[in-house]
Amino acid sequence: MKRAIVVVIDSMGIGAMDDCRDFGDVPECNTLKHVCEYNNGLNVPNLSKMGLGNIQDFAGIDKTSAPVARYGTMTEKSKGKDTTTGHWEFMGLINEKPFATFPHGFPEELINKFIEETGCGGVLANIPASGTAIIEKLNEEHHATKFPIVYTSADSVFQIALDTDLIPLETLYKWCEIARKILDEGDYNVSRVIARPYKIIDGKPVRISKDRRDYSMVPKHTLLNDIKNKGGKVIGIGKIEDIFSKAGITHAVHTGSNKEGLELTLKAVKNELDLDKIAYSDYTEQNVDFELIFTNLVDTDMLYGHRNDPAGYGRAIEEIDTYLPAITEAMSNEDLLIITADHGCDPCVEGTDHTREKVPVILYDKSNTGGDLGTLTGFDNVANFIKDWIF
Repeated sequence: MKRAIVVVIDSMGIGAMDDCRDFGDVPECNTLKHVCEYNNGLNVPNLSKMGLGNIQDFAGIDKTSAPVARYGTMTEKSKGKDTTTGHWEFMGLINEKPFATFPHGFPEELINKFIEETGCGGVLANIPASGTAIIEKLNEEHHATKFPIVYTSADSVFQIALDTDLIPLETLYKWCEIARKILDEGDYNVSRVIARPYKIIDGKPVRISKDRRDYSMVPKHTLLNDIKNKGGKVIGIGKIEDIFSKAGITHAVHTGSNKEGLELTLKAVKNELDLDKIAYSDYTEQNVDFELIFTNLVDTDMLYGHRNDPAGYGRAIEEIDTYLPAITEAMSNEDLLIITADHGCDPCVEGTDHTREKVPVILYDKSNTGGDLGTLTGFDNVANFIKDWIF
C-alpha cells in the first residue's frame, strides 16, 4: 500500500514572509531560530540527520553533508497566517480572500443573535484576548452570571470559554455549533469557532486541551476529498478533522497532547490503530492501495507559542524528535513521511499571536534520498508530493 504520512509541527515557522508587515508582523520574526537561540540550541539529532539544520543557521541544530531526507523552505500563497489557511493550502486549496478578523470585538448584531439562539443569557468579554488571561480575569464573573466568555484574537476565530463543572461540555459544543451556523448564514467569513473548556484546578482556571474542538468553515474541495472519493483512507490525528470540518476524512481521533498524537501516529504507521473504532459512519472499506495519515501536533502553538514560552517550545520540538526513529523504522518502502509547519508563532517577539512566516518541509522515504529542495512557492507543494507518491 502506498502511504503518505504528514506531520505538522504547528506554528514552527522559519522566518518572516516578505509581506509580513501586511499581517502586523515584524521582519525579525523567526520562530524556530529564536527558540533555538533562547535555549542555546536544541537536541534534535534526528531532524538534523534529515537536513533541518541545512535549511538555515539554527543554533545547536547541526548541518549534515549526508542528509537522509530532502529538505527545503515553503512560502505561502494564501492570504493568512492561521491554522485553517495553512492546512487547506497543504491539501491544494488556496485562500485568496483573507478570513475576517475583529480587532474591536464582534458586531453587536452578531452577539445578540448568538445570545438569542443559544439562550445563554449574555456573554462576557467580546474582545481580542489571550485565552489563558481572559479566563483568569473573568472566571469569577463567569461563575456569578453563568455567561460564556466570548473572545477573539488577531486570527479569524470566535472562541467560547466556560468552566465545564459549571456548564456541561455538551452545552459548550452545542453553542459552538450554533455560532458556526450564525457565522456561515451571515457570511461573516470567520475561519473557526473554537470550544475552549476549562476547569478549576488547585484554585486556578486551567484549559482542558483534550476537550477543545474547532468548528471550521467547510472547504470547497481538497486533496482529502480526492483520496476519499477514490476509496482511500484519510486518517486524521489531532485537530485535523476539525480543520477540514470532516470533509474528506474517513477516520479521526482527537488528542490531548503532542505525546498522544505522536503515539497514535506511530500506531497508525505500524497498522496498530483500531480503525473500526475511529471510522466515520459513512465509511465503507474498499480494496484500495493508498492512504494518508495526517497529524497535527498543536502543543508548540497552543501551549508555548501563544504563551511566549520558548523554553517549553524547545522541549516540545525535542520530544517530537525522539519519536522519529520509531516512526521511520516502522515505515515500509511504500511510505513517504512529510514533516512541515503551517505558520509561525514566534514566542520571542512582542505579542501572542501567529506570525506570517515561511515553513520548513522535510520529505523522508526508505530510499534515503537526500538533497536540498530550495525555496518552494506554495504550501500546496505538499499536495503535489502526496499525489506523486500515492496515485
